[in-house]
Amino acid sequence: MKTPICDFVRRYSELDSLRLHMPGHKGKNILGVESLDITEIDGADSLYEADGIIKESELNASKLFGFKSLYSTEGSSQCIRAMLYLTVLHAKNKNSKPLILAGRNAHKTFLSAAALLDFDIDWIYPKNNESYLSCIVDAKRLDLILNNYTEKPIAVYLTNPDYLGNFIDIESIAAVCHKHGLILVVDNAHGAYLKFLRNSLHPIDLGADICCDSAHKTLPVLTGGAYLHISDNAPEIFLQQAKNALALFGSTSPSYILMQSLDAANKYLSEGYNEKLNVFISHISDLKNELISFGYSFIGNEPLKLTFDIKKYGYTGYEFADILKYNNIFCEFADPDYIVLMFTPETEDFHINILKETLFKIPKKGALLSNAPDFKAAIKKMSVREAFFSPCETIPVEESIGRILAVSNTCCPPAVPIIISGECIDSHAVECLKYYGINECSVIK
Repeated sequence: MKTPICDFVRRYSELDSLRLHMPGHKGKNILGVESLDITEIDGADSLYEADGIIKESELNASKLFGFKSLYSTEGSSQCIRAMLYLTVLHAKNKNSKPLILAGRNAHKTFLSAAALLDFDIDWIYPKNNESYLSCIVDAKRLDLILNNYTEKPIAVYLTNPDYLGNFIDIESIAAVCHKHGLILVVDNAHGAYLKFLRNSLHPIDLGADICCDSAHKTLPVLTGGAYLHISDNAPEIFLQQAKNALALFGSTSPSYILMQSLDAANKYLSEGYNEKLNVFISHISDLKNELISFGYSFIGNEPLKLTFDIKKYGYTGYEFADILKYNNIFCEFADPDYIVLMFTPETEDFHINILKETLFKIPKKGALLSNAPDFKAAIKKMSVREAFFSPCETIPVEESIGRILAVSNTCCPPAVPIIISGECIDSHAVECLKYYGINECSVIK
């Protein structure tokens, strides 16, 4: 497979040309990559009006995935906003209300999109004893929810896999959505690699209409590289307006370094990556089984994640992350209840052995019996958009009871809000915020 973006930039770099164009570094190395960092010069194409090397590269990605695939250099956040913009356009095309039924564990970018696009949201909440980072919806439950509508939503929006490595049965969910005449929108940020399993679990292959993948999360791509994928069965307007949707939320100066990374990944993924991935997954499965035998417990079933139910081993996630950090091992995410380790085939065997040796040296203690507060719905007082655009102030969480949340200050990771902008903060919400280490919040003045 060719790498047209990489080839063009490399040739240009080797010319040692007089660069009387942006960027301002003029190709002189400070970090060491400047010579490969260019702008939309003649022949370099333009991401949102692609008809040359970028178009060729995106077609290569589309061949790899088996459906329409477009590049983002601003992560899945750009793609999420674009997907939701297209969903709103679809609603207007059908003279329907732009109402979206969404899993409550949506990334905070979903909320910023709601503020910008002014669509309405109905939430699907986690079941009892389920983390706020998960919302495991099954087809039967979704069908019951949709049967209760007189005026149905335009789309269902779900996160799969979630931050803790849980999967939803996307195939069954998609069938229910299509039975009710809805589109299925999936945040697949953590699952770009799912296409390359022996049996693809990629949302588009399972019936989703549109989804985003953060290539940089699980594929050998630089941070910020992502894909917007569109099914052949999606509404026509999705394919027609996809580039405009991405351009609406993207910089007019997309990174050519990141485009080269996505371009190079096409070649890498086409040269035996499937086999490499599946062999590696078997090693991680073996590691997980060894750790279970040693006394560790896990949740989730995503093959490239190990999510430790670490309280059963006698530690909070924060404590365990600190122990790993002391041993020069850095986790993806930790909270009071869980710790998440992410792997890819680029993780060397000797690194896995180091991890295993370290984990075997950590003594098991008595299980911690405290539970996270149950995740409950708060009362909505205003729309997300109204809350985002209202004057606000930051106050201690303890003083926020009865106030309305303005903009969520949830950090990334995990970037999943505990309470939604426009909702009234009650004592239970305060308990949840403090449990997860959030001591201040932004409230409407």
